[in-house]
Amino acid sequence: MSAQHIVCPSCQAINRIPSEKLADHPKCGKCKVPLFQALPLEVTAAQFERHISRNDIPVLVDFWAPWCGPCKMMGPAFKEAAAALEPKFRLLKLNTENEQMVGAKLNIRSIPTLAVFKGGKEEARQAGAMGVKDIVGWANQFVL
Repeated sequence: MSAQHIVCPSCQAINRIPSEKLADHPKCGKCKVPLFQALPLEVTAAQFERHISRNDIPVLVDFWAPWCGPCKMMGPAFKEAAAALEPKFRLLKLNTENEQMVGAKLNIRSIPTLAVFKGGKEEARQAGAMGVKDIVGWANQFVL
């Protein structure tokens, strides 16, 4: 019986969940909030680093900005994709306007950009707006 480390979307605590229980709506051992809420998490730079480095499941990140028209168009599709991809993935949204250092460090040159991280390392990147089916199909290539 293997276990996965999952970062709480609320208190950022690290939870150890048996792999076969991920789909059973686990809750955080510290704050009791559901670990998966079928929604992408809006994160700061510090939360981003914690999620990509401490989650054992792949992390799908939408790098976006509020002034970006294609980002606004893709937002609802990314939100819908969260319902389809959790608990196989943790979905994050990082506002590159607010967190410019993260965008610069990762060399994000256009938005929206989606990236998959595993074990703290970027596995893949896709620039440009996508629909929900395209997001889910693209992300599912990177399931552990």
